[in-house]
Amino acid sequence: MTGPSIDVTAPLISGDLAAAEADVSPATIRKWVQLGHLKAAGRQGRRAMYRLEDVFAAERSVRRGRAA
Repeated sequence: MTGPSIDVTAPLISGDLAAAEADVSPATIRKWVQLGHLKAAGRQGRRAMYRLEDVFAAERSVRRGRAA
């Protein structure tokens, strides 16, 4: 049995752009990483890069946790 497939062709976005897309601050993106809700999909120099779908999944995860 295999897990969900990962689209390796999905574009990667910076933390600042990820924050803008999720309507949160860049500090929130960093906090989601610290808490394990979000993981960088790559790096561009020293900058962490994320998949947009991972950012939205982290947002859903955090909001579900808040509702409980």
